[in-house]
Amino acid sequence: MSSAPRLLEVSGLRVEYAAARGQVAAVDGVDLTVDRGEFVGVVGESGCGKSTLLFAIAQLLSPPAAVTAGSVVFQGQNLVTMTEKQLNVLRWRDYSVVMQSAMNALNPVRTIGAQFKDAIDAHADYTPERTRARSVEVLDLVGIDPVHLRSYPHQLSGEMRQRAMIAMALLFTPDLVIMDEPTSALDVVAQRSLMVQIKELQRLLGFAVIFVTHDMSLVSHFSDQLLVMYAGQVVEAGPTRTVFDTPAHPYSQGLLDAFPSIHGPRVELTGIPGNPPDLARPPAGCRFHPRCPVAQEQCREREPEFYPVGAVRARCLLREPGHQSPPAPPVEATS
Repeated sequence: MSSAPRLLEVSGLRVEYAAARGQVAAVDGVDLTVDRGEFVGVVGESGCGKSTLLFAIAQLLSPPAAVTAGSVVFQGQNLVTMTEKQLNVLRWRDYSVVMQSAMNALNPVRTIGAQFKDAIDAHADYTPERTRARSVEVLDLVGIDPVHLRSYPHQLSGEMRQRAMIAMALLFTPDLVIMDEPTSALDVVAQRSLMVQIKELQRLLGFAVIFVTHDMSLVSHFSDQLLVMYAGQVVEAGPTRTVFDTPAHPYSQGLLDAFPSIHGPRVELTGIPGNPPDLARPPAGCRFHPRCPVAQEQCREREPEFYPVGAVRARCLLREPGHQSPPAPPVEATS
């Protein structure tokens, strides 16, 4: 019996920025699959390519960024080869995007209701009564009093603005909602409240989520699959609980060690030494080796592939099948 087709399948995606010093690959050979109703988290440090990946999937890149290789197949259609007119048919209706800062994404001089109406009018022929009824319905879904349809963005709290953005993204009940760090400007209590709301809406409506964040702990209890990105590449991918319980890549371990745990004995938090590499001139071999505490001489020279490690895959030569550690001392991480 054949399995159901993937909702989204990203293959070999590469995004480059045209710069004075040459092409800079912010996303380099990324593969990603999302099934219907699945919650996929994408984590990594600032500047690792998470948001660029998100914008490439949604086809919202603008110059000097461009997709230079790979495909983004959504519901059987390659978004990379589609025209802007064709994409506009799918946006909001079949997939939608929740931006990082609702204050910047929402129009400050139009009410929430007017902006909902603009989105509906661009993609459907609703009567004014039906438009208002749908607007009230989605606000109710995210726990906002419909009276705020008459409010301007600055009259709402940060959490309410994010909820309003999520409500707008659900106007047409899309199959995929892409979220770019929607909780980054919120306090920890509001973060958890919003995450619980997103998960409940997903359970209720059945849409899939790609959730981009720099906070590993934020997705630990909410995502089904996790992608860990570093220097434009995915360095580890697999079930979220497996990645958290037994990380297969030293970078994943470093990210986990940088966050406190409320369980178990108290341990000293450790950061990852050094800084992410310059993507215009990435290091030879493994891109993480200058900062890796277990790097070996071969890591400087050979670029790792994506090796299977149980239920996950990891881009680390130490995870290569049949790997035998040489007796050479580790390469010191640079500061």
